[in-house]
Amino acid sequence: MDMSKQINVDLVVVGGGPGGYTAAFRAADLGLAVCLVEQRSELGGVCLHEGCIPSKTLLHAASLVAMAGQGREYGIHFSKPDIDVAALCQKRRQVTGQLSRGLDTLAAARKIIRINGTGFFADSNTLQVTGNESVSIGFQHAIIATGSSPFMLPGLPDDPRIWDSTAALSLENIPERLLIIGGGIIGLEMAQVYHALGATITIVEMLDHLIPPADRDIVQPLFLQLKKKKAYRIFTRTEVTSVEAEKEAVTVSFAGKKAPQTANFDAVLVAVGRRPNSKGLGLADIGVSLDRRGFIQVNNRQQTSIPHIFAVGDVAGEPMLAHKATHEGKVAAENIAGKDVVFAPKTIPAVAYTDPEIAWMGLTEQEARARKIPYDKGKFPWGASGRALSADVATGVTKALFDPESGTLLGAAICGAQAGELIHEAVVALEKGATASDLSQTIHAHPTLAETFAFAAELVDGSITDALPQKKKK
Repeated sequence: MDMSKQINVDLVVVGGGPGGYTAAFRAADLGLAVCLVEQRSELGGVCLHEGCIPSKTLLHAASLVAMAGQGREYGIHFSKPDIDVAALCQKRRQVTGQLSRGLDTLAAARKIIRINGTGFFADSNTLQVTGNESVSIGFQHAIIATGSSPFMLPGLPDDPRIWDSTAALSLENIPERLLIIGGGIIGLEMAQVYHALGATITIVEMLDHLIPPADRDIVQPLFLQLKKKKAYRIFTRTEVTSVEAEKEAVTVSFAGKKAPQTANFDAVLVAVGRRPNSKGLGLADIGVSLDRRGFIQVNNRQQTSIPHIFAVGDVAGEPMLAHKATHEGKVAAENIAGKDVVFAPKTIPAVAYTDPEIAWMGLTEQEARARKIPYDKGKFPWGASGRALSADVATGVTKALFDPESGTLLGAAICGAQAGELIHEAVVALEKGATASDLSQTIHAHPTLAETFAFAAELVDGSITDALPQKKKK
């Protein structure tokens, strides 16, 4: 193809991550001529190459190390794991490569035009691409799916020992002492990877508990399990006041009641959130509205302030989750193809792939209290679960909130093994308006971890026999 010529298409998609490639594939399936512009040579975005998939591959390796240590309680003894970091990195590349090649195949089968480069809106119907290829794309519709980037604290020294999440996943250096600034999902997942690889971990979080969006009681089993390990130090209500890159170490000062005044580290991971990639696209010049944080403002059809230009995924607002992006991508593509659909989920599940995992959806208890929403709560400890005890995963809890009047499910949260898989029964139940009685009367196999969700419902509707019934409210 002679890239000096202008391309004219029905739809141009800017960004090849989960939101972008999903939108492009769906639009092509609906008969549109689609051009997909991506900076990388591969599709998949941060999720596939620098986030979700590589981190879960490394977390699985960490879980294997942990399982080897747990075997002795069952009379099974392993020698200390010998970790080949180069082989682990090769496995990570193998997984991402296989998925990336699969996306290439799917794009080619749909005859999607792919351009490797950076897009800029010359006007509201023209995208100019520069990079390995230079081309002007005329379009009837556009979808912006440029994702997000790690937010770095201002004033940090420029030093290779200060990492963002992308650098942490490279495993180029296994530090003896690792500081993680930020006690959210990314920080805790990377903590568990590097702990398995032999690092001593220090975590600081400025708020009062880890993974702040989740309820404290759901995070507590994870917090207590980490605190038991000698290689972990965790300080909440703590701020970093200075970071100095010295020759022998990175010296960090803290402000917090229990934290040391200063400490030295071999590496520092900054995991304090992400920012939308909305700069450099020429959006202001063509009249696309952004909010004060740089997110593109969209309606429930994913349209921006220019009706034929849409935005999906991280760049279009929180929560910054791949599964949100893919559903938004389908909504945008279907509206462009002439369907009338909206993005209006009742809930979007969130998962921390820690050990134990933490997952939640719908209304959290802290949100209910803040908004003065009444609820009935069923909370079942995994220490009373036969499956959890037999599998040595009794550190956990399942909680569900129900409307006191209608009995319908309002929200649920799980801390425990495979919580990220288990939470989806609750998601479907909430979307379909299920009640505590509906769930308690749905037969769950025994013994399973999934039945803990039914037990939480039974606690609310009063039919529990695997625990003492809750006291009735007066």
